[in-house]
Amino acid sequence: MKRIIAIAAAILAVAGANALGSSNKQKVLKLDFTEQVVERKTSSLDLTGLLSGSLSADQITLLQYVRAIDAAAQDPKISGIYMTPDNQSLGMAGAEEIRAALARFRQSGKPVISYCNTLGNASYYLASVADKVIVNPQSENMLTGLSTMQFFLKDALDALGIEMQLIRHGKYKSAGEMYIRNDISPENRQQYEELLGSIWDSWCQDISQSRGFTPQEFNSWIDGLELVLAQDFKERGIVDETWFRHQVEEYLCQTFGFEDIDQAKYIKIGKYAGKLKKGSFAKRIAVIYADGEIVMDGSERNIVGPKLAATIQKVRKDPTIAGVVFRVNSPGGSVEASEIIRQEIKSLCHEKPVVVSYGDYAASGGYWISAGAGQIFTDRSTLTGSIGVFSMIPSVGQAVRSKLKVNPVTIGTNDHSTMTGAIEKLTADEQDYFQKQVEEIYEQFTGIVAEGRNLSQEFVDSIAQGRVWSGSESLKIGLTDKVGGLADAIAHMASQLGFGSNFRIVEYPEYQEVGILAMLMGNTPDPDENLTSGIQKTNVIDLEKAFPFAASLRYLEGPATYARLPFIMIAR
Repeated sequence: MKRIIAIAAAILAVAGANALGSSNKQKVLKLDFTEQVVERKTSSLDLTGLLSGSLSADQITLLQYVRAIDAAAQDPKISGIYMTPDNQSLGMAGAEEIRAALARFRQSGKPVISYCNTLGNASYYLASVADKVIVNPQSENMLTGLSTMQFFLKDALDALGIEMQLIRHGKYKSAGEMYIRNDISPENRQQYEELLGSIWDSWCQDISQSRGFTPQEFNSWIDGLELVLAQDFKERGIVDETWFRHQVEEYLCQTFGFEDIDQAKYIKIGKYAGKLKKGSFAKRIAVIYADGEIVMDGSERNIVGPKLAATIQKVRKDPTIAGVVFRVNSPGGSVEASEIIRQEIKSLCHEKPVVVSYGDYAASGGYWISAGAGQIFTDRSTLTGSIGVFSMIPSVGQAVRSKLKVNPVTIGTNDHSTMTGAIEKLTADEQDYFQKQVEEIYEQFTGIVAEGRNLSQEFVDSIAQGRVWSGSESLKIGLTDKVGGLADAIAHMASQLGFGSNFRIVEYPEYQEVGILAMLMGNTPDPDENLTSGIQKTNVIDLEKAFPFAASLRYLEGPATYARLPFIMIAR
C-alpha cells in the first residue's frame, strides 16, 4: 500500500513541475476551502456563478485538489501549505482523501500550517495532519464525535390519513422505514451504531497518530466534556498554539521568509490546480464518474443510466484509452438504470483493464454497478454495501376523502388495474405480487455480487440484508480490496499498464464550460439544463441539503423498485 501511495504522489507530482511558469519567487499554497470540492464538474446552473459569468465558479474537483497537493510537494517554487479548514463542506471520504494527500505533502519536508477560528469534528480531522495546529484563543470549539439523526413520519402520516406500504428484502434495509414506524428498529440502530463507530475509529486513529496521544485518551476527553476552552485543547496537545490572526501572520512571515504579511505570496489551490500540465497525449487513462443518484432519465446532476452507458461504450471503443478507473460516488437508485450501467461496464471489462474507486458512497445501486468491475479501492469512511431492495407504494385515498373531502373513483378493465394508482390499499395478493418482484431482484443482486467478488451467494446473503458497511468493514468481509483514494486507483492502473508517470488522465462524462448567455438561450450540453429548470432544481437540491429526508418524498409518486441508501451523510 505504501508503494502505491508513493507511486500516486510521484505520478501526480510530475505534471506539476514548473507549474507556476517563469516566476522565481517562492509561494505558499493556500487551502481556505472556499472552493466547492466536487466529484466532477457539471454544466448545471450554479447560482454562485451568476456574478462571475461562469457556471463553474469556485468549483474544483477532488482529483484536481489532490493532484495539486501532490504536485506542490515536488514543486521547488512552493515552500509550504497554509490552510484554514473551518469552512470545509466535504463528504467524509473526500476529507479522508485530502488529508492523505496532506500527509504525503509533509513527507517532502515542507511545512503544513493550519489555523482555525473554530474547530469541529471534520475541520479538526483535516487540521490535525499539519505540522503546526493553531486555534483562535476565543474559539468556540466542538469536538463531540459523529452522530446522525433520523426522522420517523408514521404518526404524521397517520394523522393525514396516508399509509405507506413498504415491500423490501433485508432486515437492515432501512430505506422507507421512516414512513412505517414511529421509532428506529433494533436492526437499523445496530447498523448505524457500528457504521458510525467504524468511521470514527478510523478518524481517531489518524488524529492520534498525527498528534501523539492515544485514541482512548482522545475519546475520554470528549466523553468527559473536558474540551471547553481553547487552552484545554492546547494543554492536551490537541493543538499547538492558541493565537489570534495577527500572531499567526507573524509566524507565517517567520516560517516562509516574508518581510511582512502584505508581501506574502500565496497561491490558492484552485488557481494552482488550473496551471498543472495534463501530461502526455500518447498514453491515456480514462476516469469515468458515476456521481449522484442512479435514475432512468434526468439531468447531469445525477447518473442517468442510458446516458452513462453510452459514455462507457464510447470509452470502450476509443483505441487511445488504455485503461479505466471507474469512480463511483452514489447512494444508488433505480434498479433498471443500475443494470443498464452494469451491463456496459461488464462489456468494458472484457476489452480494457478496469479498477474501481469509491467516494463517499458506493451503496445499493452504487455497489450493483461496480461489484464485478475489477479491484475496488475504498476510503475507510466510504459507505458501501446496502445490498438490498425495496418498493414503496403509497395509499392516499383516506387522506383525500377525509381531509380534502374529495371522493376519487377508480375504474379498470381487470381485477388489479388500479393497484398502481396510489389511492387504495394493496390487497394481500397485490402485496405478494410486489414482494415476488423484490425477492427476484434481491436474488439477482446477491448473485451479481457473488460472481463479481468470487464469493458464495449464501455468504453474500449473510452480509447483505440491506446492511450498510464502512469502507474499513467492507475490506474485512470481501466487498472491497484496498484502502485508497482516486489518486491511488489511478496510480495502480498506471503501474498495471507500465506507464510510469508520463500519461494523461481524461475524464468522462466530458465537461463543457457554459456561459450564462448560453444558458439563457438554452444552448447547453444537456437540454434539461436551461435557466428556468436549473434554478428550480437548484432550489430542490438546497432543500434536500437542509432536510436530507426530503429527498425520499419522491417515493410518494407511486410504486417503483429501488436499490438505494435512505440517507446522505456529510462531515461536520
